Amino acid sequence: MAPPSKDREVAMYCTLTPDEIEVVARKRTAAARLGYAVSLAYLRHPGRVRNVGEQANDVMLAFLADQVDASASDLAVYDQRPQTRREHIAQIIARFGYKAFTKPLVREFVHWLTPSAGEDPRAEPLAISLIEELRRRRILIPARRTVELIVRHAIRRAENVRISARTRDLYPDHPDALRALIAPPESGEVSTLSWLKAAPKSASSKSIKAVLDRLKVVRAIGLPNSLRQNISTSALDRLAGEGLRITVQNLRRMALPRLLAVLSAACLRLEEQLTDLALDMFDKLLGRSFRKAEQQSSDKASRLLMDIIRPLQSLKAFCREALTARLQTGDLNGILDTANWDEIESATSAIETALGDGKPDKYTELIGKYQTARQFAPMILRGFSFKGAASAASLLRAIDLLRVMYEANKRSLPDNPPTGFIRKVWRPFVFPAPGEVNRRAYELCVYFELRDRLRAGDVWVAGSRQRRNFDDRLIPKATFEILRTEESLPIAAAADAETYLSERQQQIEEAMAIVAARAEAGTLPDAAIQGGTLSITPVKDETPDAATAMSRLAYGQLPQIKIPDLLTEVNAWTGFAECFTHYRSGKPATDQKALFAAVLADGVNLSVSRMAAATHNLSARQIAWAHDWHLREETYSDALACLIDMQRELPLAKLWGDGVTSSSDGQFFRAGGRGEASADINAKYGRTPGLKFYTHISDQFSPFHSTVITATESEAPFVLDGLLRHQSGVAIEEHHVDTGGATDHVFALCYLLGFRFAPRLRNFKDRKLYLLPGMKPPAIMTPFIGGTIKAGHIVDNWPEILRLATSIKAGTTTASAILKSLSAYPRQNGLAIALRELGRLERTLFSLEWMRSLELRKRTSASLARGEARNALARGVFFNQLGEMRDRSYEHQIHKASGLNFLVAAIILWNTKYLEASITDLRKNGVAIPNEITKHIAPLGWAHVGLTGDYLWNMNPPLSSDRLRPLRKHEIQDAA
Repeated sequence: MAPPSKDREVAMYCTLTPDEIEVVARKRTAAARLGYAVSLAYLRHPGRVRNVGEQANDVMLAFLADQVDASASDLAVYDQRPQTRREHIAQIIARFGYKAFTKPLVREFVHWLTPSAGEDPRAEPLAISLIEELRRRRILIPARRTVELIVRHAIRRAENVRISARTRDLYPDHPDALRALIAPPESGEVSTLSWLKAAPKSASSKSIKAVLDRLKVVRAIGLPNSLRQNISTSALDRLAGEGLRITVQNLRRMALPRLLAVLSAACLRLEEQLTDLALDMFDKLLGRSFRKAEQQSSDKASRLLMDIIRPLQSLKAFCREALTARLQTGDLNGILDTANWDEIESATSAIETALGDGKPDKYTELIGKYQTARQFAPMILRGFSFKGAASAASLLRAIDLLRVMYEANKRSLPDNPPTGFIRKVWRPFVFPAPGEVNRRAYELCVYFELRDRLRAGDVWVAGSRQRRNFDDRLIPKATFEILRTEESLPIAAAADAETYLSERQQQIEEAMAIVAARAEAGTLPDAAIQGGTLSITPVKDETPDAATAMSRLAYGQLPQIKIPDLLTEVNAWTGFAECFTHYRSGKPATDQKALFAAVLADGVNLSVSRMAAATHNLSARQIAWAHDWHLREETYSDALACLIDMQRELPLAKLWGDGVTSSSDGQFFRAGGRGEASADINAKYGRTPGLKFYTHISDQFSPFHSTVITATESEAPFVLDGLLRHQSGVAIEEHHVDTGGATDHVFALCYLLGFRFAPRLRNFKDRKLYLLPGMKPPAIMTPFIGGTIKAGHIVDNWPEILRLATSIKAGTTTASAILKSLSAYPRQNGLAIALRELGRLERTLFSLEWMRSLELRKRTSASLARGEARNALARGVFFNQLGEMRDRSYEHQIHKASGLNFLVAAIILWNTKYLEASITDLRKNGVAIPNEITKHIAPLGWAHVGLTGDYLWNMNPPLSSDRLRPLRKHEIQDAA
């Protein structure tokens, strides 16, 4: 409730209007004018009366005094006359429409706050919303206890509303069916709910059957669809999360209304999870079969080459002799008479035998794996109802046909089966001869086409969260049209396609003319165009040797610290523990030792039991309770924001950058133990299965977002998630990635969402430029032109492009979900093509700047180097269990990724604070460290941080008056 103190806030809240200045000017003395203005500013923000004797901050005083022709010291004179102060406050309240907070307003604001409490029950955000609404209505903010009372009652009322909404549509038999889920088992070891939650995660035919068996049990309860519709998604998620998180024993102790609400929500969420899990397995098993077929085809091709190489050499020798004779004499009779025809015949027979029916083909190998697919694919077709767009009608008919065949146990296709969905690559195998259909190839084609259409979103499944109708992921068209009409779209794109294309044509023509002129003059910086070929000199590391020496000197003074002490110290600075709120109550953890131990277990890759063994006076049960109820993706994100926001305000961090550029990169971690069965193999990382942590880091070394992706997934869809979904105050303007994170779709969306996208592209010289119709490039640029932009697609789809970008910006869907669907779309999809053309245009403009700007290349290279250095720190921290990921579930994996990134951010913040103190101390002792050197000292060292051994928690770290530990001063003499 403090008044504004930063320049921007003061300007926003303390700028007086002409009407207010006119009122103030009527006061006779400078003290009266300033006092009146200060009282008015306090009522505006923070929204309360200034307390007697309360000192206004200097920034605010100076700003107001300048407006009313007074001096900041005049306020002290004004405060000596309390009667005048009270009269002024009464005048301001009467003239400018302020009202006192009265008791009847408590009930009104409890009702007003209830919907927000239903969306997010955390007390702090609710209190902020309440205070902002009071300010908006010009109602004086009441005492803190009153605000807390309103928030508490709103949370309780929202809880009752949720329970009522969950139970009023239940049928008479539903309570018994739901309670049966937690009833003590008559046989076996676990309750039905525990069995439902323990679905296998590794992909196999057996696992799909187990998942579908569980899905049948959930569906048999028969919960009505209205239960999904009469409550918000976030409220449903919280109730479901509670039901899936809490033990069965504690569920049995719940009051019946709340129990039914929690269990019904849990069942709806389980139906979604099991549906997506089964379809994920279907996707993964098909992908695995295809990769095996590719590998077998490649192996056969290699063996074929080895088998025929010697016979080919024999034939080669004969052919070379024949060609030589023909060129020299024109007479081949001598060659034919002396040829070793037995050897030629043998070589020919060997080649014919090796080739067999033809060259190795992955689709032929895939059809040979038909029986493997038949073990799981029919279960998927029978287990789900598929719906789709008009373009998928032929495929849906084929699915229905196969479903009937499987039910009737038929072994042959009927005449004239649906074939419109069969792509060109499959046709030679499905139709080996005119009028003939290969049943195995046909069925496999249906399976793979279904997989691709599910990925794209033009086939969807009822009850799935990940595989919904593509249009359902976007904001409603009516809402979009209202926003567009009001010109309030939250995106950076031009209002109409014609304006956008006109601007881009002018910019590309200007940029291309500059590049051409410099290329002809030979003045492109560290680049040249010669003979139609572009060459660019790689950017070299520009870290001066003096920076390396100074870094050693500065780090040499840092105190040695154990990782538990580092966490408690960072918490003393930031209060991040308050962000790890209880899943149900929204309150911070009361046992901070257990909370910190749980965070550390995630970060250093330890299980809860092993962390308990390494921690004194904490049991595995205490740590597990803190982990289960306080650590979630959103609480990790909030706590990380506390660290990021503090670090970016430090003077040393501002030397590294302005906090407006960032990079992202994926870091591979091998899977081991139980996690190995659910992980994927990416040949880029060898034959070991694993996954990737995809992390965003700012130019101030702040790792502000991290997520988990499979080893085989493209990184490109996740670039925008990190830029849009972090909770910190980092405001990124330019983003850098390596080749793996760059696609034309990402280029397009970055423009639409207001980000400057600057990837470092492999084989940049071979990348083509695309021009708008009618544009003519300079002659020297002609070899780099790849084609013409299909501007008509952009114009025709511009409204849908804007709707798509608005949906991502508003959080209706994620960029990763949209981009994965668009990349899987059939080629004829208009929106996917339009976005690709838009991306090509943006990539062309970027490419021209890359050619002419050495500064851009240096900035991108330095940004990516920061990410790689951060990954080295992360690898050092995530050292337990051989640095392998041994968790199967995505929830546990995201906990590990979030915990690791949080721990890395804590080390970076701690290093930044102490490096700043160390550099200051060195300068005081006569060591010259200019800022040009200081900005090369990175906060990524960890040799001074003790990560191993027992973890002892001292919640009151021994800090000096500046809240820091003493530096190791003796190291200065050693270094000198």
